[in-house]
Amino acid sequence: MSDLGAAGPSSTPGPAGGTPQRLRGGVLGMADIAAATMANVGPAMSFFFGFAFLATTAGIASPLTIVAAGIAVALLGNTLAEFSRAHPSAGSFTTFVGKTFGPVSAVTTALLAGLGYIIAMASVIAISGGFVQITLYHYTGVDLPWIIWTLLLTGLAVVLMLRGVVVSTKWAGYFFGVEMLVLVVVSVAALVEHRGHLSADPFLPGHISHGLRGLAAGFPLAVYLFIGWENSAALAEETENPRRNVGRAVFFSVAIMTVSYVLFSYATVTGFDYDVARLGDARIPFVDVAHDTLGGLAFLAYLGGLTSTLGVLIAGINSQARLVFNAGREGLLPSFFGYVHPTRRTPTNAIVTFTAISLLIIGGWGLGHLLGADGGPMNPVVFFAESSSLGSILILLVYLASNIALPLYYRRYRPQEFRTVRHLVLPATGALAILVPLYYLAKPGQPAPYNWFPVAALVTLLAAVGYATLLVRRDPSLAERVGSVVADAAE
Repeated sequence: MSDLGAAGPSSTPGPAGGTPQRLRGGVLGMADIAAATMANVGPAMSFFFGFAFLATTAGIASPLTIVAAGIAVALLGNTLAEFSRAHPSAGSFTTFVGKTFGPVSAVTTALLAGLGYIIAMASVIAISGGFVQITLYHYTGVDLPWIIWTLLLTGLAVVLMLRGVVVSTKWAGYFFGVEMLVLVVVSVAALVEHRGHLSADPFLPGHISHGLRGLAAGFPLAVYLFIGWENSAALAEETENPRRNVGRAVFFSVAIMTVSYVLFSYATVTGFDYDVARLGDARIPFVDVAHDTLGGLAFLAYLGGLTSTLGVLIAGINSQARLVFNAGREGLLPSFFGYVHPTRRTPTNAIVTFTAISLLIIGGWGLGHLLGADGGPMNPVVFFAESSSLGSILILLVYLASNIALPLYYRRYRPQEFRTVRHLVLPATGALAILVPLYYLAKPGQPAPYNWFPVAALVTLLAAVGYATLLVRRDPSLAERVGSVVADAAE
């Protein structure tokens, strides 16, 4: 089966008519990209700072909300896997949407995905330092500003990424292994400690607060726990046999994360004796469970949180910066982003710029707090919720466009391979599932600053479409370059 844009690297034009730079191909296996994907999800970090709000919204049966979110993400995973099987690319969603709807949609997606991921990653960068501050103060009483730790940890992560994808991916995998071990140990210990009071209530639909309305309200919070599940697609160019391994890594990661989150949530609800109000008032509920269960060994929970933030920093920036890099080398964004280090074959400019903009967002947000009505410093935990919410709206729009694109792509370019369930029913169901969190993130009547996030997202979308239209009119050859670098073209 021929594929559009499947020309080898020597025949693929770059933005200026030359040969585009390529990443180092075939150096990662399925286990590597799966570990990087789960590290990007950051189960400890996401669960530590997201579950209290989820439990307050969905109630005792919040584990059921996580199961629903896992199913929805698996539907999205089908879309990513099918696109990657047909056209593996470091451009991921940008390539998939652009190959289906044309160059204007490609540039628009590149801008939405790039900005959405940068804003979301800013929340991770901030909370990395915030969590170190919380841990250090808890055990020593020393209260150094969190921004110091943020800069140190971010600098360490960038150094590892610039050394090469193999080194940085393995470190992300190591950090993920530590956090998972801690999370599982604490969860099992909590269930053993409360074995005389275990209940099936968290798995009964009747215990979801406000029924379906509570499930729907908690759904976007549960979906956010999985953000990062798409990591492996952007690593396609550096993965051996990406047409097969990307999809496998996606489904394996989503399955492991779903089962894990159900265990962690059940242990946390049980550890709080099914008292959702008390759980919601806790700063980090899982850490409180660790203290009650393990006593002095609760520092392991803090260790898990720290390794989680480091893993997300490395895995997240690594994959998400590659979307920016690919857009740069194909001319969808400035060619500056399409530079690859001549020896290490890493997208240096994209990684550094991606990180720098995230830090600038943190600085600007913090300045807004200082100059605002309350005049106080920015709390990194509060910023984590705010920044991740705004970034999620843009990312969810990209997810939605990808699900709409899949059936159209297969019907147009690969009609012999089109399957009704895999290429129409599942992506259509996934698109409907995405509309639920989009609605709850954009619905009117939310408190500030969440009430202006939908407006900001709409303005960003319109600006991106306008910029994309002008760029394509100025350079019609963009239509040929979208998705022109296929991940396994050199094989």
